Amino acid sequence: MKVTVIGAGNVGATTAMRIAQMDVCREVVLVDVVPGRAAGLALDLNQSAPIERFRTRLTGTETYRATANSDVIVMTAGRPRAPGMSRLDLLLVNAAVVRDCVAQAAAQSPFAILIVVTNPLDEMTHLAWRTSGFDERRVMGMAGGLDSARLRWFLADLAGVAPPDVEAMTLGSHGETMVPLPGRATIEGTPATRIFDPATLAGVFEHTRAGGAEIVALLRTGSAYYAPASATAVMVRAILEDRRELHPVCCRLRGEFGIDGAFVGVPAVLSRRGVEEVRELDLEPGELAALREAAAAVRQKCAELEEALARG
Repeated sequence: MKVTVIGAGNVGATTAMRIAQMDVCREVVLVDVVPGRAAGLALDLNQSAPIERFRTRLTGTETYRATANSDVIVMTAGRPRAPGMSRLDLLLVNAAVVRDCVAQAAAQSPFAILIVVTNPLDEMTHLAWRTSGFDERRVMGMAGGLDSARLRWFLADLAGVAPPDVEAMTLGSHGETMVPLPGRATIEGTPATRIFDPATLAGVFEHTRAGGAEIVALLRTGSAYYAPASATAVMVRAILEDRRELHPVCCRLRGEFGIDGAFVGVPAVLSRRGVEEVRELDLEPGELAALREAAAAVRQKCAELEEALARG
């Protein structure tokens, strides 16, 4: 099996490394427009194989010929956020990148599953779906896994426990309209609502929403890449190994949760077919309303994006 990672920046290179170290495919192809960048990083990563003991081969290229017949395509290319820049500020800037890269990759691998990491995540996933012509179940965005991981870390840090001992999930859009599920968060098996008061939990949820912006501000140049790469790699593993695992991912809904025709973060079972099924949780009324509001906001932004693209 083969995985293509488009974009050899921090997110793309780290994602390629995580996937290679998992040994879930024969080859990872890293693509970047900068001459020599992808080839150099691939060579460096290949030379780490004897130390890290993985067998996956990495290839670096500036064209898409080497990506032919990929099983999974991961789209990471795009401009990262700068301090003070929201994800939506990136909308038109990254739309051109996504359209060009996805069109070329989809032409080489028409049966692949496409995972979008480029921000603004929800809108770029919609654009990638329209550009690729793929069935909607073969196009998804990585968002919920990252936001859920951030929430788990903040809860673990606050409670003084190990991060793997915390379970939590977020739905909705990646960013301001993220939808936390307080009733489903547990700390060492105990509901988080029994450990923390509502005000404390609300503060943790807000911290999670701003988690990416916090990292951007601290780094001053660039944005998060270790956690996004890990969140993406586990999605790739679930697909390639046909695990049928439940992951929070951005996918197009067809009536689930009362939402139709919008890409939004929901729990989904991932398999070799892509999104095998959307798992409809029994949400609280406020959570369901927030999820529908997030979908409406994404739908509006997608409409604005398509109108802007049509005007050229």
